[in-house]
Amino acid sequence: MSAMNPYRTLRQSASDEFIINKSRFIGYAAPCETEAEALAFLQSIRTKHKDATHNCYAYIIGQNAGIMRYSDDGEPGGTAGLPMMEVLKHQGVVNCCCVVTRYFGGVLLGAGGLVRAYTQGAVVALKAAQVVEMLPSCQYLCEVAYPLWDKVQYALKSLPVQLLSSEFTTAVGFTLLIRQTDAQSVLDTLTRVTDGRIETLLEEESYRVWDSESK
Repeated sequence: MSAMNPYRTLRQSASDEFIINKSRFIGYAAPCETEAEALAFLQSIRTKHKDATHNCYAYIIGQNAGIMRYSDDGEPGGTAGLPMMEVLKHQGVVNCCCVVTRYFGGVLLGAGGLVRAYTQGAVVALKAAQVVEMLPSCQYLCEVAYPLWDKVQYALKSLPVQLLSSEFTTAVGFTLLIRQTDAQSVLDTLTRVTDGRIETLLEEESYRVWDSESK
């Protein structure tokens, strides 16, 4: 298995909004695998809100945060894009883009007020988009003889795996999704309960979201 490290990102594209002193703020956030995707997301918001006073943004691309960009889009320097970037960094998320749109309501907020407003815009956007941890995972193709299937099923109930599929032909073939950190212990257990009479093949390594209700 190759070395893969977990990282935090967003589950989905989402938005939320609020009003401060008659100014309307709309926070958007989305997962983006590349800078091109982040820029495309930014452009989609700019197009949707081309009549907005400001469309400020911040994005981080790369599991090691190799690309970090932000913009105040006409707001006083350091009052919008940078506070938004600080929210992303504080949440520890990467491969994501956040845009906060403002429709000016006629009341000046001052530098401190702007920082708080754009910080809040990023916070509500990330909350709506749901921060998740992407864990290195392994997908295994497995096969056992029919007489062993009951033992395997019983073992799987207590193992940290997801049974993705099963097929009954001349033998029982099934596909398991396992966290990379659990893979060896799971395979050792299945080998033990089948007395070594199980065939396993690593089909794929990828990043997956394991929710709290997942094993």
